[in-house]
Amino acid sequence: MQVILLERVAKLGQMGEVVNVKDGYARNYLLPQGKALRANDGNIKSFEAKKAQLEATNLETRKEAAAVGEKLDGQMFVVIRSASDAGALYGSVTTRDAAEAATAAGFTVNRGQIVLDRPIKDLGIHTVSAVLHPEVVVKIKLNVARSIEESELQASGKSIQELAAEAEAAAEFEIAELFDEMGAAQDGEDLTRD
Repeated sequence: MQVILLERVAKLGQMGEVVNVKDGYARNYLLPQGKALRANDGNIKSFEAKKAQLEATNLETRKEAAAVGEKLDGQMFVVIRSASDAGALYGSVTTRDAAEAATAAGFTVNRGQIVLDRPIKDLGIHTVSAVLHPEVVVKIKLNVARSIEESELQASGKSIQELAAEAEAAAEFEIAELFDEMGAAQDGEDLTRD
């Protein structure tokens, strides 16, 4: 099916282009979302009449998105989740969780604007994209932790695995010292018996 794009669509084309797409993609996504019109004579003429208005609207929304994007780009948001000792989440962090974290921090972001490259299923700091406008994409960071204190440690540069390894090494050191003290005490007792 041929359609006229009413806005820039990633991997498809710019506003005003007539492109061929699969019927289902046009009927189920492009047309209902208002991103395109069927390419027939009447729609082409009406698009040409509205083109200047659409371009002005697009420019205005892009400027607004760019202003928000400057503030949002590189921001880090904390998402608290329960996880195993190894750092694996019980569930995963979704686009809704990322949008809620950004909204709680005072930004207006909806879940449709968040793009996850892969599911977030472990603790740590993850970078995700926020598409504020078809031409404005910014990166934000999600600090996924079990508690606020843990998120602060992660933000300082320590991973959960490093913290667990340090805690385990400290525990082993304490156990080794305890056995050394017990061994020294037993050696001292043996010497006094002779």
